[in-house]
Amino acid sequence: MRILLVEDEKELSRALAKMLAKEGYDVDCVYDGMDGLSFSLSGLYDLIILDVIMPKMNGFEVLAELRRKKVETPILMLTALSDEHDKIAGLDRGADDYVSKPFSFDELSARIRALLRRRGKLVTDNKLEYAEATLDLTTFTLATPKGEIGLTAKEFELLRYMFEYPNFVAAKDDLILKAWGLDSDFESNNLEVYISFIRKKLNHLSASFTIEAVRGVGYRFVPNNKNKMEAGA
Repeated sequence: MRILLVEDEKELSRALAKMLAKEGYDVDCVYDGMDGLSFSLSGLYDLIILDVIMPKMNGFEVLAELRRKKVETPILMLTALSDEHDKIAGLDRGADDYVSKPFSFDELSARIRALLRRRGKLVTDNKLEYAEATLDLTTFTLATPKGEIGLTAKEFELLRYMFEYPNFVAAKDDLILKAWGLDSDFESNNLEVYISFIRKKLNHLSASFTIEAVRGVGYRFVPNNKNKMEAGA
């Protein structure tokens, strides 16, 4: 997960970046609104932490310009302004959350996790959506604009977990617990086999993403460049 921190107080910025790095995030820091806007438009970031009172452009101006340009990256406003009208102004301009200084790092960390979980997830009519794919929680089917395909119970449980937390690496132990439970006679290669089945079904539906193994940790969604190139041919 890559975070852009736009904060003109350099000591605070360095301290936050250090703490976020300890939690496994890659953090880039910039110190004024113009650089914040430029970096935000790169499309590299999973989350933007945006101060309000900054030189060159204030946070509200950066936020408004990003949303005008259809940048949908989650934005957490971070500011010394605590007036309710300022919070409303930020939320009305498209901010996803708001933390007022002074704050505890634990609170900030929890809000970051909540925003990252929320990104890419949409529940409608008992369905989960990620990118252009839809997982139907009633019929156990996976669909894209190319069609739909049925899932086995294990495939469904694995995909459901990954759809619910699409921006995190899904740990092997969590996936095993989700699909097989605590008391199952689990064999070490079962998970790899089912992940392979799911990959094939994603490819069959020309999904824009696939599943990548993260050595020693688990699995995550990544862009399927092969399908993207074929779609553009």
